[in-house]
Amino acid sequence: MTDGTIEAAWKAIEGEGADTLTALFETEPDRLSRLVVEEAGIRFDFAKTHLSRGLLDKFVALAEATGFAKARDALFAGEVVNTSEGRAAEHPAERGSGAPDSVARARSLHQRMRALIDAIEAEAMGPIAHVLHIGIGGSALGPHLLIDALGRDADRYDVEVVSNVDGAALEAAFRRFDPQATLVAVASKTFTTTETMLNARSALAWLEEGGVEDPFGRVVALTAAPDKAIEWGVDETRILPFGESVGGRYSLWSSIGFPAALALGWDGFESLLEGAAAMDRHFRLAPPTRNAPLLAAFVDRLYANVKGCETRGLFAYDERLRLLPSYLQQLEMESNGKSVTRDGQPVGRATAPITWGGVGTDAQHAVFQLLHQGTHLVPVEFIASIEAGDTLDEAHHRQLLVNCFAQGAALMAGRANAEDPARAYPGNRPSTTLLLDRVDPATLGALIAFYEHRTFANAALLGINPFDQFGVELGKEIARSLDSGGTDAFDSSTKALLARISG
Repeated sequence: MTDGTIEAAWKAIEGEGADTLTALFETEPDRLSRLVVEEAGIRFDFAKTHLSRGLLDKFVALAEATGFAKARDALFAGEVVNTSEGRAAEHPAERGSGAPDSVARARSLHQRMRALIDAIEAEAMGPIAHVLHIGIGGSALGPHLLIDALGRDADRYDVEVVSNVDGAALEAAFRRFDPQATLVAVASKTFTTTETMLNARSALAWLEEGGVEDPFGRVVALTAAPDKAIEWGVDETRILPFGESVGGRYSLWSSIGFPAALALGWDGFESLLEGAAAMDRHFRLAPPTRNAPLLAAFVDRLYANVKGCETRGLFAYDERLRLLPSYLQQLEMESNGKSVTRDGQPVGRATAPITWGGVGTDAQHAVFQLLHQGTHLVPVEFIASIEAGDTLDEAHHRQLLVNCFAQGAALMAGRANAEDPARAYPGNRPSTTLLLDRVDPATLGALIAFYEHRTFANAALLGINPFDQFGVELGKEIARSLDSGGTDAFDSSTKALLARISG
């Protein structure tokens, strides 16, 4: 399609009339049947958004104009979709969808990982009770989410994920762990990440100081650059590679998920992959009006591009999913926080909103004041699970769920109060609700894959590349320059700050 066709589609969306949410429920009695999708153990409810029947039709036209279906097919075929770096984006191949050679390679590498896990369980590396996982960004956020959500009752291994180069984070793990019973997993796609490698060197020193005769013998490397890991000192038998075409923030399905597979057991890791594969199939095959990731992207574009919303709030009404907002911050903002198209031209409209959030019911007593009565319009996403994650009085879980549902209803309906404006709620504030049957590996796998595909769908509608992240490089480059003493080119404030810590 031409740029003119795409702009015409956008103009049609922007010109659509805007009814209130209450009015939409009155004029569209079929909203639930049209805007609720059940897939892979998750109920996706988009009914309390301003996505009217007319807007939905116009967004489908936008998807056609932007070549969404063709872009999706290219993703699953293993074609080059990361155009700036000339790569495919083959995280779906880790779940069985992609170019046949890539799928076969992913399966082979998974079996390699399973064999190493079997050896660890057989104490080939000595008795292991603790796993110290060192990484940053996508090499840490995914495994941390999986272990925190699914491993709370697991008694296989005690896993600590350390990402911060602040030594206090690493020392906290050292205090908890016995070096004689600790395995160190070093996760870095390039095996050159400054923060990760510094933390890894400190972990080796801690093992040595703790009396471990061969510290490198306790290290497992998770990387797309196995030669670099060998050069650093890790034996080839303890290197778990993954494909160069698997992006860091999409890599938990690969060997980056090693600590989760170790902590949860291989059956749990396979269930995670199967849940993601189910969402892959849904995203590939469901029509646009019943496609959960694409519908979510339509909602995102509506609020970012038509309503002018600069943020999106995400609230997990389940303690096990407390790390999900942090995980999605990287996934969404690093992927779509761009200002140019795949062709290097200005996008000309808002791209990724700022993702933020927290845990219910804590957030109700903190930030929800602004959501209900503040001057910012913030689309909100609620996530909850029908099945409880505890064995206490069922009143705990019921209170959690009714609070979750009440917040969405209150945001939509509001409440007038002519006598006391301070007690008035304007209402007409949108929300979506994702209700999981339960928090288990399969459902969590489907949920994470949903967010991956939602991110991709948003990028396709905007014409941007979600698979590069050049925005993170400048700060790293300047940090290296400052660390080496090259301060001449910097401003007086930066020079003074450096002098203050150097004096």
